Amino acid sequence: MTTSPQEHAPARPPEPDPVALQPQGHSRRWLILGVICLAQLTVLLDNTVLNVAIPSLTRELDASTADIQWMINAYSLVQSGLLLSAGNAADRYGRRKMLLVGLVLFGAGSLVAGLAQSSGQLIAARAGMGVGGALLLTTTLAVVMQIFTPEEQPKAIGIWSAVNSLGFAAGPLVGGVMLNHFWWGAIFLVNLPVVALALAAVAAYVPESKNRQGDRPDLVGAVLSTLGMTALVYAIISGPEHGWASGRVLATATGAALVLGLFAYWESRIPYPMLDLHFFRNRRFTGAVGGLVLITFGMGGALFLLTQYLQFVLGYGPLEAGLRTAPMAMTVVALNFTGVGTRWAARMGTPLSIAVGMTLMAGGLVSIATLTGHGYAGTLLGLVMIGAGTAIGSPVMAHAVMSSVPREKAGVGAGINGTLAEFGTGLGVAVLGAVLGARFAALIPVAATSLPAAMAAAGSDGERERVTDAFSAGLETSLLVGSVAVLLGGLIAAALLRRADRADSREKA
Repeated sequence: MTTSPQEHAPARPPEPDPVALQPQGHSRRWLILGVICLAQLTVLLDNTVLNVAIPSLTRELDASTADIQWMINAYSLVQSGLLLSAGNAADRYGRRKMLLVGLVLFGAGSLVAGLAQSSGQLIAARAGMGVGGALLLTTTLAVVMQIFTPEEQPKAIGIWSAVNSLGFAAGPLVGGVMLNHFWWGAIFLVNLPVVALALAAVAAYVPESKNRQGDRPDLVGAVLSTLGMTALVYAIISGPEHGWASGRVLATATGAALVLGLFAYWESRIPYPMLDLHFFRNRRFTGAVGGLVLITFGMGGALFLLTQYLQFVLGYGPLEAGLRTAPMAMTVVALNFTGVGTRWAARMGTPLSIAVGMTLMAGGLVSIATLTGHGYAGTLLGLVMIGAGTAIGSPVMAHAVMSSVPREKAGVGAGINGTLAEFGTGLGVAVLGAVLGARFAALIPVAATSLPAAMAAAGSDGERERVTDAFSAGLETSLLVGSVAVLLGGLIAAALLRRADRADSREKA
């Protein structure tokens, strides 16, 4: 029988965190921020770098549509399953130590991926990279919360968030440069020198910090959360291929729900849970994470489809496609590295900043969707709007999540933030991809399951034009669905955070 927390003997108090005890923040905090952002960048590039390599992989590895989906999603699938466990391990055993382990695992996976000779090998390597990525995504944000004072955290998170956006958007650009001069494996091997530099810098400059609680790690919780999240994301990924009502998808989703329910029950019954469920009673925390899922759903899926549109419909090569997605990242970097985004957010306050930021992002998606007939101009306008919205809203959202979690649980907070972001992105790729596929299949004049196959089967210029028109129509529908999700997520988060602010004001009064 499981005992309650009160029945346990008094636990050893948490070990003091030397970093957290410094009231003015760490003396080298800005240098350390640069180091951990470098580590973060290596992971984020690989979230999108494969998008521009899809045509090359289809040709050179004879990869099917399902293979391509797994190459992209195996990475996020493993990350999603391990982020909570990784964050807990970072808090317990040391954030610097887990950062180093994550870099080593990520580098080893990159080497195997770059030398892969088949789709199966590449998928397995991407899954291995996801293990290292989970450790890196949680420890970088957790370290930020430890080395900066509360007053400096919004600015630091703004820079961290800008690097996130830069990595996400620069993936297609880096991939395009590599594919323009080398074979597809170079998009992974280029990680190796960056990982080596990050390892040396982390070892030299990042201080150790941890918060060891209890006598034993929550191994049962780690296993249950990993199995549950992996099964849930797998159901999302396989839904478009096998059908949402198929036995495989329904059985996997049902299993995921049962395992995650058991995980929640277990966490509520042990004295030192990996995930404290009381976090979800905090309105600020709930509002931030709820909006995060819908925002990443719309953005992740829409940008995944946009890179295909630039290559397949507008006819750009990999490098050109990467360059044409760069304005979004450049806008984020310009606004956040100069501090403009942080100043705007401070003046507006958290709820309004999120609402304004997400409205701009949704408007950018609508611009891309409705102005595709005007070539790249509508896409450029949309990317700049998305970048401005991201610069204003995303750092505020991340800070709302992390500031709602106790400082000693920063790794778990980062794990929650990363888990929901990966979950939302995976769901967006699957659902918006399914929307595009359904619309495309209903409109194409030839029997084919993908745009390249339909183009190959088209027998005339007129048929090929109808195929690209069908793909554009499917893209428009998907982007509009994504824009609704982003706007809805922003409004939900803003409303809940506004209620939290009012409740805090009443308590203080």
